[in-house]
Amino acid sequence: MDAIERDLLEKVADLHGVPEGAYNIRENGKSVSRSSSANIEIVSKTEAGKSGIDIFIKPGTKNESVHIPVILSQSGLHEVVYNDFHIGEGADVLIIAGCGIHNCGVQDSEHSGVHTFYVGKNAKVKYVEKHYGDGDGTGERIMNPTSEVYIEEGGSMEMETTQIKGVDSTCRVTKAKLAKGASLVVREKIYTHGKQLAKTDFLVNLDGEGAAADLVSRSVAAEQSHQEFNAVINGNAKCTGHSECDAIIMDQGTVTALPALTANSVDAELIHEAAIGKIAGEQLIKLMTLGLSEQQAEEQIIQGFLK
Repeated sequence: MDAIERDLLEKVADLHGVPEGAYNIRENGKSVSRSSSANIEIVSKTEAGKSGIDIFIKPGTKNESVHIPVILSQSGLHEVVYNDFHIGEGADVLIIAGCGIHNCGVQDSEHSGVHTFYVGKNAKVKYVEKHYGDGDGTGERIMNPTSEVYIEEGGSMEMETTQIKGVDSTCRVTKAKLAKGASLVVREKIYTHGKQLAKTDFLVNLDGEGAAADLVSRSVAAEQSHQEFNAVINGNAKCTGHSECDAIIMDQGTVTALPALTANSVDAELIHEAAIGKIAGEQLIKLMTLGLSEQQAEEQIIQGFLK
């Protein structure tokens, strides 16, 4: 692994070397390093024409983590990867993913990851995913992550997804079905610039009594970039659902927010919030009086907003 690939790995998974516990590192279309633990087994998929891995987490597993980063440094590489997570009853685990693309060529590079999570009864999962792109080539850096989440009774999942910078086009899809007493929390952070496009699609079905979902997206669209936020929550039982889009637009950036709430039960409680606008002038003035330039003040505000 060269310096560029090591830098990508650090950016998307905070790794400076081989991680502890279970892990699978994918580089330029193939697995280059893998380790299972006593409670977490990682195996390659055997279906013809389907690349990816299955991760099996034993029931009752506590305080363990699994890393599954992907890095691409070959221009012109296109791949679709399927990763399935089977989280046993009562487990409590951390999953760290992420994708980094370095493209110095003229051809587009693309990674599409399809992750399916089967969260067992009373299991608890925290999932962290970062996307990052760099390289001075004219070829685009494209990432299209899809997450399908099935949470059994009493289970919970917290997702932290971040697009750092350098991703030219992304369509982020999350679909979830929640059983009785299950919960899903999503915290999304996106920064786009240039002519980049970022689209987010949520579809959550709250099927069981006491199910709950809280979806929050915070984003900044700078220069000529465009973002779309679509959130669909279906309350099919006594449940609570909340979605929120909070965006800053700069330069000629644009943002579209399209919420959709459907209450199929008289006891469903569903809320959506959206706020889109530029940085407040008084915030800039306050920081500039402390000695910052206008650009430095904007950077400080953005960093705090996306923190």
